[in-house]
Amino acid sequence: MARSEKRLTVLAPVLTPAIESKVAALMGRFDLTEQRATRLASRGEGAALDAIEYVVSAPVAQDDPQWQALRHAALEVSEAHPVDIVLMEAGERAFELVCFDMDSTLIKAEVIDELAKRHGVGELVAEVTERAMRGELDFKASFRERMAKLEGLSETVLESIALELPLMDGAERLMKNLKRLGYRTAILSGGFTYFARHLQTRLGFDEIHANELVIRDGLVTGETSEPIVDAERKALLLEEIAHREGVSLAHTVAVGDGANDLKMLAKAGMGVAYHAKPLVRAKAQLAVSTVGLDGLLYLLGHAEDALSR
Repeated sequence: MARSEKRLTVLAPVLTPAIESKVAALMGRFDLTEQRATRLASRGEGAALDAIEYVVSAPVAQDDPQWQALRHAALEVSEAHPVDIVLMEAGERAFELVCFDMDSTLIKAEVIDELAKRHGVGELVAEVTERAMRGELDFKASFRERMAKLEGLSETVLESIALELPLMDGAERLMKNLKRLGYRTAILSGGFTYFARHLQTRLGFDEIHANELVIRDGLVTGETSEPIVDAERKALLLEEIAHREGVSLAHTVAVGDGANDLKMLAKAGMGVAYHAKPLVRAKAQLAVSTVGLDGLLYLLGHAEDALSR
């Protein structure tokens, strides 16, 4: 049987002997032969996590059912232990454009839920948001339903929430290094431009695309300007930005957590489900759930000694 090279990256807050044993067992079960191993980051040397990249010889192609079985087995280990085992092809990583979802990806919140809490309809809206992110509801319909409940909310609440947005762990370090290394970055969000602009100023994104709240006389009307940024539009925006910047789709990265990110993740050369819902972890190309956002830097091929703290 023909074999091909794959890349298996292990990311963990602490790489314990128990985790190493699980990784070795996984490699043995699927007949993965180690060609070389590179320590990308070591917690013992001051890094925030442990990261090892293995290049392995594998008897499975990416369109082979065994590849999906391997990926599923890696996810099972990741869900049972504090580790991410990320599988990908071992070819050149020439990524140039990185696009992010915002809510629950760049920030530890769903902004629409925070707005609803301030407006006294928090539980009603949060339930709809959770179902939409799990893929149980049409995004556009659920978005309009949630927006209608915000009618009459004072514009002053927006600024208050924007100033308090909790960044996802590792977001600042990730963006600092992406900018320094020359990547183009964008926010593609089903959230709101008001908050995406705040993050753009704070973290330095090159561009943002999100939903525009309609505000009249200092009050939220419960409406947004068209077009609504849903799953299809996120994927389209990724493609449009790449085309405009002269970047091949194979050299793009997309990061998100919800069902409305899946089309964007599938369109990108590398689609990463970050701290994502089970449906999204299962369907995305790659999944990261145990380390901060700066863990993406190692998937992009950068070692700790080439990164800024």
